[in-house]
Amino acid sequence: MEWVTAAEAIWFILPAYIANSSAVIVGGGTPVDFGKSFRRIRIFGDGKTWRGFLGGIFAGTAAGIIMNAVAPETFGDGIASLVIILSLTSGALLGDLTESFFKRRIGKDRGDKWLIADQIDFLLGALFLSFLACTALAALGLTSGNWFLSSFSVWHIAFLLVFTPLIHYATNAVGYLAGLKEVPW
Repeated sequence: MEWVTAAEAIWFILPAYIANSSAVIVGGGTPVDFGKSFRRIRIFGDGKTWRGFLGGIFAGTAAGIIMNAVAPETFGDGIASLVIILSLTSGALLGDLTESFFKRRIGKDRGDKWLIADQIDFLLGALFLSFLACTALAALGLTSGNWFLSSFSVWHIAFLLVFTPLIHYATNAVGYLAGLKEVPW
């Protein structure tokens, strides 16, 4: 794989990375599940808050808009570019929420390790939702093609599936050392 492919992959997924890490930084406050349980088990837990969820989406979206201004056409143009950026950022945080839901169902508590799932949940969410959004935009004739399919090759995704757990662990370790996370994973 070429370095260009790796750089492109990171560039295109960067709003999702920023959304995911920003949620930890700005988080706190009211839990997304409002403290409710599903079958006597917390839905998401105290670590998933509205401030983190919305703040992460805002930070990632702002970064995506700036990226598109610096490198026009990164995410397309017009309203479609905003939809693509929002699908990446909200997909990342919805992927993290989904992983948290299933993590609780298998008996893991907040902070418990769930190898691989903890590292790629947000990536899979971002990729999945952006694929759906781009497919819808193309089907509705709002874009000339499918941004997702023209931006992410199999090699981009393969690189991200390897790179993301590595960078995720490194950033979590930094967050732990900075006192932003209770565990280093």
